Amino acid sequence: MTSLSASLVRGALSSPFKRAVRPDVTLPPSRLTRPAAPVAPGPLAAYGRVCGFPESGPLPLTYPHVTAFPLTLRLMTARAFPLPVVGLVHTWIEITPHRTMRPTEPLELTVYADGLAPHRRGTEVTMATEARVGGELVWESRSGYLSRHRQTAAAATLDQASASQASAPAAAPPTAPAAAPGIAAQSVAQPAVPAADSLPGLAEWWLPGDLGRRYGAVSGDRNPIHLYPLTARPFGFPRAIAHGMWSVARCLAEVGDPAEIRCVRAEFRAPVLLPATVTYAADGPGNVFELRGADGRAHLVGSVDRRG
Repeated sequence: MTSLSASLVRGALSSPFKRAVRPDVTLPPSRLTRPAAPVAPGPLAAYGRVCGFPESGPLPLTYPHVTAFPLTLRLMTARAFPLPVVGLVHTWIEITPHRTMRPTEPLELTVYADGLAPHRRGTEVTMATEARVGGELVWESRSGYLSRHRQTAAAATLDQASASQASAPAAAPPTAPAAAPGIAAQSVAQPAVPAADSLPGLAEWWLPGDLGRRYGAVSGDRNPIHLYPLTARPFGFPRAIAHGMWSVARCLAEVGDPAEIRCVRAEFRAPVLLPATVTYAADGPGNVFELRGADGRAHLVGSVDRRG
């Protein structure tokens, strides 16, 4: 955790000097890789307890993302990275497991930035993560992170055009193919998540005020927006908010055998202000699911594509 803390300190010091990026800014071409290493049983068990996964069985689908977080943080806090890391908000994720992973398998991890996009509230970067075992690609993910700031006129116009295209009927859900670093239409497509209206509530969970600190301790993600009201307020949140990846993990702990899952897509619709009571709702097997607040608002909406 020492390296993570140092990265966050470096990010906090450099963030004030990073401003809103222009539409033509390109991302650094860096790819950071951690050589193959076994999963540490102690941290994995602690992660499972916080997120509700069973004590034994396959590696949780979200765990490679957590294991790769130090690499992601190193890339995001590098001088060449155009966005301030402090205050970044996770907006969506797509996870594709190519096969079931066992906790005993050593994972080689690679992360890289795959695209920038104007957003109505700032600029969003797409980060990609890959996990390999013996050179075989066994798992990959793509995530969107939002840096909130006032847009330039050109970026706002581009964002409005993108929103208009996104609202048009499509023959098939959009995919997110690999693309060269930089802003490009194909590199900013978000995963399509079916509507989750009227899903029956299956469980109610109480989220304590220290959930962000507990999850931060097992994931290494100690972004100040998740820790205390005092550290969240400078970024526009009245209280600390739950990690989006905790919400996804907690929901996936309910959807059954990970060996059946071909792909998971989730969008983070609204922050969960801690403490809170939330409802897990799903269509029975969890092919479509959501996390709702006490007022019925969806905080997270997701879908699962199953094999066979």
